[in-house]
Amino acid sequence: MTPLRLAPSSMRVEHHTDPIINERIRARTDEELARLEASESAEFALRLDQLNREWDIERMLQVNASALVLLGVALGVTVDRRFLVLPAAVLAFFAQHALQGWCPPVPLLRRLGMRTAREIERERYAIKALRGDFDRLPPARADRDRRVRAVLAAIDN
Repeated sequence: MTPLRLAPSSMRVEHHTDPIINERIRARTDEELARLEASESAEFALRLDQLNREWDIERMLQVNASALVLLGVALGVTVDRRFLVLPAAVLAFFAQHALQGWCPPVPLLRRLGMRTAREIERERYAIKALRGDFDRLPPARADRDRRVRAVLAAIDN
């Protein structure tokens, strides 16, 4: 019997998204980076702030699942017990998403341009590279601790 193979956690949504949708999301990010490269430095900070506030698809699914579960439980307790099917279904789909990276809302959210945390981080690090955050790192032959601290500072900035 072959063991169940799961996509890597960071890429499971992308693996279960239509490649055309993935390419559309990637192209939109690439266009934004090209626009930023030709802009003033203040634009870099503004875009990084926007990225810090952007909700990824996981967060959107968590909030929606929580709201539907609470609604189903409330309706099940106050109106009719049959409404308890709603939280059961939502939690089943949420478990499926956790394992496979797919559940019914994912295709719709991806078509709307909702990105994964990995896709958002890709843009964030590209902006930092364009801005020159990694240009000031000590050379590879420098003190290892100092270099590691500098790398982490560039990432955290």
